[in-house]
Amino acid sequence: MSATTRQDESHRLRVQADAIASAMPALLVSARRIAAAINMGSHGRRRAGPGDSFWQFRPYSKDDTPGAIDWRQTGKFDTVFVREREWVAAQTAALWCDTSPSMRYRSAKTLPTKAERSAVMLLALAELLVDGGERIIRLDSDGRPQRTARAGRLAVAHMADAVVTELMSEDERKDIPPLPRFTAALPRHAAVVLFSDFLAPLEVIAESVHTLMRQGVTGHMVQILDPAEESLPFTGRVRFVGMEDEGATVIDRAEEARDAYIGKLRDHREGLKSLAMQAGWSFGVHRTDHSPQLAMAALHNAITGHRH
Repeated sequence: MSATTRQDESHRLRVQADAIASAMPALLVSARRIAAAINMGSHGRRRAGPGDSFWQFRPYSKDDTPGAIDWRQTGKFDTVFVREREWVAAQTAALWCDTSPSMRYRSAKTLPTKAERSAVMLLALAELLVDGGERIIRLDSDGRPQRTARAGRLAVAHMADAVVTELMSEDERKDIPPLPRFTAALPRHAAVVLFSDFLAPLEVIAESVHTLMRQGVTGHMVQILDPAEESLPFTGRVRFVGMEDEGATVIDRAEEARDAYIGKLRDHREGLKSLAMQAGWSFGVHRTDHSPQLAMAALHNAITGHRH
């Protein structure tokens, strides 16, 4: 793949992500402004504490150390002054989207693949988070941080480039695990957001979630499915072929298997919800034939809600 093609694809995904972020409901935008005034991000409530930005001078108190005295300011007056810095505690969000071959499925050409929708939602969330002063990290297909935590638009641009490169190169890989182990260390108090269809066995997903729980991070799971995976709309004799070398299965009358299939999918989703609840995480569902704005609003509220 040429550098030009990668840049064009990166730009296309970022345009979609920008459109989602900019089209968030007006009430959510207002809520974000209110939250920005009281949260603990770099645009949050001003208060004293560790940080790099000067806030104010105040008189020396018995609880201060001599090293905190600002001698230049003190020399101008008869009062001993302390130089106080603004407290900054921006949250770090570690973002991961599933780009395995099974995520390349779409039931109609008018729909995006699950992988593409996951990537767009990941980038839209990154845009919203950096707008709030947060730092972001992208986790690669193996669950490892690709860069140190960064803030700002450049961090989103680097993330977009990495996502596109992965999407364009993963087609030939069949050895991607159903879900990474996420064993690499993440920043303290980070929030992890996982975008996937989560159709792997529950015990495999639970192992990954428990690994992240032991790191003390908060988590959010967004299950992304194609509408055909939700309803099994096929009729007659259908041959289902796995996208990760699982082989093929032929069903003579697909409509007769529909109820059993929907029941299994429902039970699996209930298992995912239970797993998320036990971990203290949030869990959401999104279909690729639906607008992503509502799912993004719910996700953004879940992430910011964990901080208050």
